[in-house]
Amino acid sequence: MQPDSLSFIFLNAVLINNFVLALFLGLCPFLGVSGKLDTAFPMGLATMFVMLVSSTCAYGINLVLNHFDIQFLRLISYIAVIASAVQLVEMTMKKFTPALFRALGIFLPLITTNCAILGLALFQTFKEYNFLQSLVYAIGAGVGFTLAIVLMAGLREKLSLANVPGAVQGAALSLMLGGMLSLAFMGFAGLGGSH
Repeated sequence: MQPDSLSFIFLNAVLINNFVLALFLGLCPFLGVSGKLDTAFPMGLATMFVMLVSSTCAYGINLVLNHFDIQFLRLISYIAVIASAVQLVEMTMKKFTPALFRALGIFLPLITTNCAILGLALFQTFKEYNFLQSLVYAIGAGVGFTLAIVLMAGLREKLSLANVPGAVQGAALSLMLGGMLSLAFMGFAGLGGSH
C-alpha cells in the first residue's frame, strides 16, 4: 500500500496511528465520557464532525496563509475554527437532543480544547495533504476516535457488572483498561509496512 494512497491514510488514522490509543491525544474525553455507551458513541460522532469541519477549514486557511506568507497565524486560526465548530455542535445538540446535551455535560464544550482535533489540523498541514487526503485523514481520525471511545465504554460497562477489588476501582481501572487497549492497538503498527 502506498503511503499517500487514500486507503493507507484512512487505515493509518483509524488503526496504525490512532489519535487516542497510539498518539495519546484526546485522552480527556476518552476517559471522561467513556463510562457508558449511550454517551460515548454520540461524543465520538460529535468529535468526528468537528474533526471533519476543522480539517476542511484548516486546509483552506493554510492555502490563504501560505499565499500571503503569514504562516505564523496558523495556530490561532485553527483554534478559532475549532471553537466555532464546537459551538455549532453544541447549539445543535442543545436544540435537538437536550437529554444528550445534559448527559455529555462539560465534556461537550471541552472538545474545543481536545488536542486530537488541533493535532489533526497540524498533522495534515505538515504532511502536506491535498484536500481529498485531508478529508480522508479527518474521517479516519474521527472513526478511530469513535472506535477507541466506544471500545473503552463497552469494557467499562462490562466491568461495572464484575466484582472488582476496591484498590483498582475508578480511575485506576480506567487507566489500566486504556493502557491495555493501547497495547492492543500497537499491534497494528506493522500494517504500515516498511514506511
